Amino acid sequence: MKLWGIVRKDNRIQRQHTIEYPELTRDSSPNWHELIGPLCEELDLSRPLILKKHLKEIADFSRVVFIPSDFVEPVDFDKFEIEVFYPKEK
Repeated sequence: MKLWGIVRKDNRIQRQHTIEYPELTRDSSPNWHELIGPLCEELDLSRPLILKKHLKEIADFSRVVFIPSDFVEPVDFDKFEIEVFYPKEK
């Protein structure tokens, strides 16, 4: 599984980073707090609050969007998006 983190401001990509977790698949139930942490560190972000709606977006669409109100600290961007890419089934 790969996570692609994108920081956007004014609909332009400001920063992006990809992290790979080869041991995780669509069927595993990952701890999203632990997986998103290294991505946030690489992008120099504080961790967002992960709510039930965010987990549902990940499960349904393999994508989640965090807005500034999802962060405890002030941020200088409009959106933090994470896209999840699962390995292809054999």
